[in-house]
Amino acid sequence: MEDNKSLHQSLLEAGVHFGHLKKKWNPKMLPYIFAEKNGIHIIDLNKTIEGLDEAAAALKSIAKSGKKIMFVATKKQAKEIVAEAAAKANMPYVTERWLGGMLTNFTTIRKSVKKMQSIEKMLEDGTMDSVTKKERLTLTRSKEKMEKVLGGIAQMGRVPAALFIVDISHEHIALAEAKRLGISTFAMVDTNSDPTKVDFAIPANDDATKSIAIVTQYLTAAILEGLEERATSKDEEEQHEDEEETSKERGVVMTEEEEGGARGGRGKKGGTAGAAGGRSRQGSGARGTRKTTGGGPAKR
Repeated sequence: MEDNKSLHQSLLEAGVHFGHLKKKWNPKMLPYIFAEKNGIHIIDLNKTIEGLDEAAAALKSIAKSGKKIMFVATKKQAKEIVAEAAAKANMPYVTERWLGGMLTNFTTIRKSVKKMQSIEKMLEDGTMDSVTKKERLTLTRSKEKMEKVLGGIAQMGRVPAALFIVDISHEHIALAEAKRLGISTFAMVDTNSDPTKVDFAIPANDDATKSIAIVTQYLTAAILEGLEERATSKDEEEQHEDEEETSKERGVVMTEEEEGGARGGRGKKGGTAGAAGGRSRQGSGARGTRKTTGGGPAKR
């Protein structure tokens, strides 16, 4: 992560501070506006940095916990940037069209995803060779159409823990569905939007490509840090478990060796006692014989 001074300069160069025309502003954005210049509101970049840091910390924590964060940006200038960032972090994304119920009716959406994957599998394993050329073409087009809209969420097995949105005014349906389900929301909020509608508002120009890129990349870097820490933590846990298992195995071996030694010791003691008993009996017999032999002449 950059220090605040260099980050401030980077945000300035990317035009993150340029808001909308004054006549289009949302009064609730007043705390985030620094000034007005030539009829355009200028966003306070110090507020932007505060929003970025808070959002980055929260997203990092979510990623570290193993939960998914969905990226949403269907605006032309944001599509490619957001899709690339989400793919880099292995997170789901929607950059074409938000289908109504994509979150609130997720079960139905999953059925469409499975249908898309089924057609894809049929095309790959040669099953389509048995159908007519027309049917094959129809299924191929259907698959391409679904992939365009659902491709970014194909690997998402459940609703995400959070949404990162570029332009909440444009993505109002996605935002409404997330709020309805209690999903955490993070968003770039321009001067024409209501920042109180999201949990983590990042005051920023949500129209310029460079502005969208720098904010998205900053948050993606935080998510990647969270994922890296999760992987490291899991490795350490596995190593600790292996060490505990090895320690237990050594303990079992040592116990067996000790028990074996104890049994061996008892065997030796028994053998010694037996030998001593044998010698004792043998000695008694010899003494008895000598006594009998010695008594013969006396009787005569």
